[in-house]
Amino acid sequence: MNIELHEITVAQLFDGFVDSAEEGVRACGGKLDIRPPYQREFIYKDKQRNAVIDTVRKDFPLNVMYWAVREDGNYEVIDGQQRTLSICQYINGDFSIDGMYFNNLQDDQRQQILDYVCMIYFCSGTESEKLDWFRTINIAGEEHTDQELRNAVYAGTWTADAKRYFSKTGCAAYRLAGDYLKGVAIRQEYLETAIDWHAQAGGLGTIEEYMGQHQHDENATPLWQYFQRVIAWVKATFPKYRKEMKGVPWGPIYNQFKDKTLDTDKLEKQVAKLMMDEDVQRKPGIYPYVLDGDERHLNIRAFSDNMKREAYERQKGVCVKCKKKFQLDEMEGDHVKPWHEGGKTNAANCQMLCKDDNRRKSGR
Repeated sequence: MNIELHEITVAQLFDGFVDSAEEGVRACGGKLDIRPPYQREFIYKDKQRNAVIDTVRKDFPLNVMYWAVREDGNYEVIDGQQRTLSICQYINGDFSIDGMYFNNLQDDQRQQILDYVCMIYFCSGTESEKLDWFRTINIAGEEHTDQELRNAVYAGTWTADAKRYFSKTGCAAYRLAGDYLKGVAIRQEYLETAIDWHAQAGGLGTIEEYMGQHQHDENATPLWQYFQRVIAWVKATFPKYRKEMKGVPWGPIYNQFKDKTLDTDKLEKQVAKLMMDEDVQRKPGIYPYVLDGDERHLNIRAFSDNMKREAYERQKGVCVKCKKKFQLDEMEGDHVKPWHEGGKTNAANCQMLCKDDNRRKSGR
């Protein structure tokens, strides 16, 4: 990894500044891509933005910023997008501070800002070196997410198109499935989720492996089409929406059950019954449970210490399976009538088994 420190004046930085849907966000004579595909949208609040300008006007040092050197000799912002945009937008006249726009300042004040020197690290190297570097630098302000860092390494036409679907405020993925996804679109969390689901569908082990395969694809249409199929299947299979559906790992569930014939009415009755079951501690787990029957999704309420002590004394410390005597801490609570058969987690339905027998019964 090659890292070189450069001094760039604000005048050089602002040269050729443009912020448009057609041309993107560029500066530094058109050579700097301020908002490459992996970068978040502008998120600074007025107070943060104004603090940047105040720092520059007082000739105080800004934190060092980082640019990646592209193969074509141009640059893209790794860290410092918010500071760069704050400076360029102020000089461009996009906002004022205390009623004073840049053009309202005295000549010497404007010149002082234009002469201000920003310290920029130019970073170049292989993709793996860049990723390691991105993860180790001290990102100022809003810390980058894992997916933002991945996008920096695998930037290309595919990433740019994927961002169009998954990474904008009010993007298509949000409009289609905002009620089903956790996270924030502009922090790349929707994109990360969609890639992870599609990677699993294709038998790939990691998001990095998926992005490495698709980095130079012309577009991300297959990912978007897959995502649409997942959400359409969810809405058809579980047509009654509940807030507990938000954040369920729908992609893996779809991958496993999309070709199965399912009775949606029966599933709804099961879901409704389980939602009312006080023993079910993890309500979102109901959805995978009604499909695969794995009780681990539900985090079934455990017997309390008082329930276990009562059962232990009733059994006189003897395991009901192996008939051997144990200390209380050598035993575990178990449902006499299994929970999935309607047994409740209460004192009357509690029995104590030695740890070995309880694990054998549970198949763990």
